[in-house]
Amino acid sequence: MNPNVPQAAPSPRPQLTPEEEDRLVEAEFQDVLKGYLSSNHRKKVEIIERAFHFAKEAHKGIRRRSGEPYILHPIAVAKIASQEIGLGSTSICAALLHDVVEDTEYTVEDIELHFGKKIAQLVAGLTKISGGIFGDKASAQAENFRKLLLTMSEDIRVVLIKMADRLHNMRTLGSMSPNKQYKIAGETLYIYAPLAHRLGLFAIKTELEDLSFKYEHPAAYERISAQIRASESRRSAVYNDFSEPIKEKLVGMGLKYEAKARLKSVYSIWRKMETKHIPFEEVYDLYAMRIIFDCDDQSKEKSICWQIYSAITDIYRLHPERTRDWISNPKANGYQALHLTVMGPDGNWIEVQIRSRRMDEIAELGFAAHWKYKIGEGDEESELNAWLSTIKDILDNPEPNAIDFLDTLKLNLFASEIVVFTPKGELLTLPNNSTVLDVAFELHSEIGMHCIAGKVNHKLVPLSHRLHSGDQVEVLTSQSQTPKPEWVNYLATAKAKSRLRQLMRKEMAPVIERGREIYERYLADNGIEANNEVFTKVLGTLRFDNREALFTALGRNEVTMPDYLAKSLRPASTSIFSKILRPLTGKKLQLPPADSAKPKINMKETYVLRCDEKEGNNFKLCDCCTPVPGDDVMGWVNDEGDVELHALSCPRASVLKASYGKRILNTRWAEQSGLFLAEVRIEGIDRFGILQEIIQMISMHMAIDIRKLDIEAENEVFHCDLAVRVHDTKVITDLCNKLKNIRGVQRAARVKKI
Repeated sequence: MNPNVPQAAPSPRPQLTPEEEDRLVEAEFQDVLKGYLSSNHRKKVEIIERAFHFAKEAHKGIRRRSGEPYILHPIAVAKIASQEIGLGSTSICAALLHDVVEDTEYTVEDIELHFGKKIAQLVAGLTKISGGIFGDKASAQAENFRKLLLTMSEDIRVVLIKMADRLHNMRTLGSMSPNKQYKIAGETLYIYAPLAHRLGLFAIKTELEDLSFKYEHPAAYERISAQIRASESRRSAVYNDFSEPIKEKLVGMGLKYEAKARLKSVYSIWRKMETKHIPFEEVYDLYAMRIIFDCDDQSKEKSICWQIYSAITDIYRLHPERTRDWISNPKANGYQALHLTVMGPDGNWIEVQIRSRRMDEIAELGFAAHWKYKIGEGDEESELNAWLSTIKDILDNPEPNAIDFLDTLKLNLFASEIVVFTPKGELLTLPNNSTVLDVAFELHSEIGMHCIAGKVNHKLVPLSHRLHSGDQVEVLTSQSQTPKPEWVNYLATAKAKSRLRQLMRKEMAPVIERGREIYERYLADNGIEANNEVFTKVLGTLRFDNREALFTALGRNEVTMPDYLAKSLRPASTSIFSKILRPLTGKKLQLPPADSAKPKINMKETYVLRCDEKEGNNFKLCDCCTPVPGDDVMGWVNDEGDVELHALSCPRASVLKASYGKRILNTRWAEQSGLFLAEVRIEGIDRFGILQEIIQMISMHMAIDIRKLDIEAENEVFHCDLAVRVHDTKVITDLCNKLKNIRGVQRAARVKKI
C-alpha cells in the first residue's frame, strides 16, 4: 500500500461490552510498549505502565465524541510520540497524562508527586496550551501562541507531543460537526503544518496538510486520490525504466542502499494545479526518486552522496539550475540531502534525492531524531536555538494587534530560505526575498536603524536590494540615518519587522496618544460607549487596517472624525433619557439589536445559499475571492449578522477559520442559483481570426455573457483574460474544454484567487 495515497477513513467501532473495551484499551497500550521496547531508548517500562494506569483511572467513564473510551486518545498520542516521532519514556508518560490536569480533579502537583518533576513540567506545559493555539478572540490566539513558543524554548518535547496530539485529533476529525471540522482544519493548515515543517517533522507536516485538505475540499481530495490510483501502473512503468540503470550503477559501486519513488502529496498536487492553473495530467513532477544509503561513518556521507550524483549524471542529462546541496549548508530545521534533477526516458524532468540513513531519519522525524543519534551540540541544534532566540526576541516585543502578531510569526514559519555570507565569511540563514536591510537587523538592531546601503558581492546596492543564496553582504551605516515607515516594505524577516515597528512606535508614541485622545473625546461628546464593536465600525468606515493607523492619522490631523458617523455608531434606541438613566442605574441598558428583523442563524445546521432576484442573496460575496456554485465554500457570520461567503482556498478564509472558529458555517448551494463572475485565462499560438472564433464560440454557441476581455499578442503567442457570468463550475469546465478545441489554443483554465 502506497503511504502517500490517502486511505479511506476507518469505519466507526462497533458497540463493545465493558470487558471488550478493557481488552481493546489494554491491546492498544501493549502496542505502545512493544514499539518503545524495540527503540534505542533506555527501557523504563515500569514508569510508563504506572502513567497508563493513572491516566486510565483518571479518565474512567469519560468518552470521546466518537463514543469510544477517552483513554484511547492519550494512548494514541503516546504511540505517535514514540513510534512516529521517536521520543522516549519521559515523553510517553507526558503524552499519556497530557489531559489529566485539564479534564480531571488532579493537579500538576499530583503528577509531580507520582512521576517526578520533569514529567510534571511537560504535563504543565501541555496543559498551558491545551486550548489549542486559537481561542474565540484574537487576543486569546496571540496569548496561546506566545505560550506555545515560550514553552518550546523551555523544552522542545512539549511542542512535539502537542504535534502528536493534533495529528491524532486530525485523524479522528470525522466525528466532529462540519463547522468544527473547518475550524480545526483551518488552524492546522494555518499554524501547525508550517510549524511541523519548520521543526523538520516532514512526515507529520505532509499528513496534517492532506488531512486538512480532505475536510476542506472533500470532492477535490477524492478526485485527485482517484487520479493517483488510476495512473499508478503507468507511473510505475516509467519509474522502473528510469531507476533500473541507476540501481545497476549503485550495485556496481558496492553500496548498501534503498531506492523508492516518493509520491507528491495530494495537497501538494492540488496546490500546484491551483497556482499553475493546470490539470492533473500536466503535473509532471508527481514523484521523485529517493536513494537512501547505509553508512556507519558520518564523515564519509558527503563524499558518497557526490559519488552517487556523479554516477546518475553519467546516465542522464542534468538540469543545471536545479541542483540543491543541503549537505554543505543544511536547512535551519536540520534537513540534509543532495537533490538533482535529470531528464527521464519519457522526456520529463525527474528529481532525485540522495540521503544517508541518518539524514533520512532526521528529515522525517526532525529534531526528535537527535535523541536517537545522541547529537549533543551539533549544527542542527544550534540552528534551532538560533530560531528559538528569534522567536523569543519577537515575544519580548509583541505586536499590539494579535492578527499582526500571528502573521509576523508566520513569516518565519512559512519562509523558504537563502544562505548569505558576511565579509568575514560568517553564514546567515534568512527567509527568501530578504534584503540588505534584513541582514542589518539580523546583525544588530542598532545596525538596522542606521543602515543606508550595502555592498553585495563588492557592488554598491540600496538597502532594499533583494538577496540571493551565496551573496556576500556588507552593510553600510551612518549615524545620521533614522528608521522610516516605508522600510517595512523592504523587510522579509519577522525579527526585523518587529524591531522596526517597535522603533517606529517609540517615535510615533506622542502622535498616537494625541490621536487616541481625539477619538475618545469624540465618543464621549456623542454619548457613545467605547467597545470593540464600535471600533470595528469606525475602522471599516474610515478605511483603516488597525487602531494604530487610525490614531496616527488623527494625531497628524490627516483625518477627522465625521459628524455623520456618530449616528450609525449609536444604538438605535439610545436617547437623551437613556443617557441620563444609565449613570443613575449604574448598569448598561439592554438594548435590542439594530436590525431585529434578521433571522437567527443556526450555526449547527448546514446553511443553504440562495440567490433571489427580488429579495436578493442570503449571503455576501467579498472582494478577496470569487466563488461560484460548485466551488468548496464556507460561510462566516460577520459583526452585522450577515453571512460572508468565501472559497475554502481563499487566504482570508484561512485566517477566519483559525481566528473565529465559532462563527464558521457549513454551507451548500441551493438547486437554483444566479449568475456569478468567473475569470478564465487562455493561452495559445496567435493567428488571424482566432479572437473572432473565441468570442463567437462563447457568446453565440454557449450564450455566455462576457463582462471583460483583455488580449495581448507578442512574438506569435497570445494571452487572453476573460471575465464571464456563469451559473456554476460545470459551465466553466465546459467552456474551457470547448476553448481548447479551437485551433491554436494551447491552454484554457479558470483563474482563482488563492
